[in-house]
Amino acid sequence: MVKVGVLALQGGVREHVDMLESLGAEVTLMRRAAEIEGLDGIVIPGGESSTIDRLLCIFSLDDALRTALRNGTPVLGTCAGLITLATEIVDPAPEQRSLGIIPMRVRRNAFGRQIDSAVEVIDSAYGQVKAAYIRAPEVLAVGEGVSVIATKGERIVGVEKDNALAVSFHPELTGDTTIHARFLEKVRG
Repeated sequence: MVKVGVLALQGGVREHVDMLESLGAEVTLMRRAAEIEGLDGIVIPGGESSTIDRLLCIFSLDDALRTALRNGTPVLGTCAGLITLATEIVDPAPEQRSLGIIPMRVRRNAFGRQIDSAVEVIDSAYGQVKAAYIRAPEVLAVGEGVSVIATKGERIVGVEKDNALAVSFHPELTGDTTIHARFLEKVRG
């Protein structure tokens, strides 16, 4: 059984835990740098990306998390997690940083305000996905070695590179296991 840590500082934590456990993973909530050791994979959930950034710093998780991901620990980022993994945020909140794991440029809140939230079925490289968009970001450009795995019209909403997988939407809120199953394939190697 693989052991996956879900970053439990803010955002949709419980839904990721439930989905990963339903797919056979052992899941632990991750709030401290010491909890990263021994994990086979990490999930950075949605929420508010600048808040996640601040909490990563407050809890001294940013450097340890960045190191683990750069050393190959598989990661899944959804919505704010996608922003957290990017190398460039074009409209960051004041002093907002990212982990710089996936070479991509992203824009926060690209699909409108909270009232513009929507659920729709989209095509991905791994089949159709029922996706919930809540103040979702979009990927404006990808760097070398990054594969686009999902689009909403012409807009990029899912990417993959080496050990990292990131989507603009929330599959954990719709019950669709496609993206989490792909993540666990990466974890299991």
